[in-house]
Amino acid sequence: MSAFSNEPLKDGNKGGFWKKGSGFPGSIKPVYGAQHPPLQMMPRGKEDRSKSSNKKDAFQDFENKTSDAWDDGDDDLLVMANIQMSLRDVQSTAKAVMENHSKQFSAQNQQNAIKDHVTAVPSATSSHGAGPGVGVRLNSGWRPPKSTPIRYTKDVVPDREATKLEKFRSVLAGPNTDLDELRKLSWSGIPKAVRATAWKILSGYLPASVDRREPTLQRKRHEYFSFIEQYYDTRHQEMHQDTFRQIHIDIPRMNPLVAIFQQKLVQEIFERILYIWAIRHPASGYVQGINDLVTPFFVVFLSEFIENDVESENFEVSQLPKETLNTIEADSFWCTSKLLDGIQDNYTFAQPGIQMKVSALQELVKRIDVPLYKHLEEQCVEFLQFSFRWMNNLLMREIPLRCTIRLWDTYQAEENGFADFHLYVCAAFLVRFTQDILREHDFQGILMFLQNLPTHHWQNEEIGELLAEAFKLKYMFADAPNHLSKKK
Repeated sequence: MSAFSNEPLKDGNKGGFWKKGSGFPGSIKPVYGAQHPPLQMMPRGKEDRSKSSNKKDAFQDFENKTSDAWDDGDDDLLVMANIQMSLRDVQSTAKAVMENHSKQFSAQNQQNAIKDHVTAVPSATSSHGAGPGVGVRLNSGWRPPKSTPIRYTKDVVPDREATKLEKFRSVLAGPNTDLDELRKLSWSGIPKAVRATAWKILSGYLPASVDRREPTLQRKRHEYFSFIEQYYDTRHQEMHQDTFRQIHIDIPRMNPLVAIFQQKLVQEIFERILYIWAIRHPASGYVQGINDLVTPFFVVFLSEFIENDVESENFEVSQLPKETLNTIEADSFWCTSKLLDGIQDNYTFAQPGIQMKVSALQELVKRIDVPLYKHLEEQCVEFLQFSFRWMNNLLMREIPLRCTIRLWDTYQAEENGFADFHLYVCAAFLVRFTQDILREHDFQGILMFLQNLPTHHWQNEEIGELLAEAFKLKYMFADAPNHLSKKK
């Protein structure tokens, strides 16, 4: 136990506390080692009786038994063994040593002060062998050196987000929005404050002309709710009830960890959007996975009407007026429709669009990461077994919703981003986990990993890195003569 501990000391007494005559805190005790047998320590009151006694002490017994190992005439330890050390002598000796030590340091410090006008702390490597802590304790005249004040540099880097937001507002405020400039700005991410408007324009829902936007919104929103009046009551008819039943089953399963999508009011909105789309697109109808594609639009358009400090994924939508909810619902329907128009072959019979994209992904990975491709082939892992979902749901089941929204900023900025650029994103996404996949040495382990990828912690930084890799792949292979021959 440390000599500076506040706990009561135990010394073998029944009470467990220190008593007069026993060792006290900070007392010096002999330290024994392998070459030094213990000294015979006895209480002072028994000195006379020990001298008159004929019994040999413990050390004498030890000496007799080990006479061949000890030199009686030369070893100083035998002389020390007969010296009785009192506690008072030990204390007075230690006190004298410390006082002498203190005087030496005081004299040295005074000399240093005269020479340099600075009092230094004794070093741990000094000739006195004293560390800084000892020097401070013994030299009461020591003072810490004056600290150098910290000089803070001014942040000359401008607020990039504020600057970027101003650029977006400048582009969007013009009489005719420059779509090329808007795409260029949007590729690296769209600020939340203008994301809803930018998405509506980039998706083709809103015209570039500022004067035409408000009339277009009013007309399209009215048109959507006319579809509701015309078609929604047919959801229980025999020819449509299977479609609506499947939608009704899928909606509660959608994003189960996101609170907003478990609200009944939100689920009813999604049922109307998906049913109306399925009725108006009989060639494909509703296919599982389409329900996921509505969620980013809904969350982004919702963010227009709530405070910036409120997390949209946990917002209680019943707090909003009915008119506001109708606006969000209609805008989500039309933007989802625009998205699906570009990838509708993904959802027609046998989903040929997805099958071609999976085949193209396999060919691309074979060219950019041969060890990964061979490893999957050796373990009999088919690309269709894990990447079908990547194509069907646009990676929405693989990354958090916040990352999907950031990813879609770039998809909408790219020409045919959801149809073509998504392929390169999937390739970069798979290659990113190459080392993890190579560590799995069986079919089941690989599939389990690919279906539960460690992306729940991802933020915009990871998406930015993924998009950068996809961009490189696009310009390395998109114009190659034999690129993706299987797709063609």
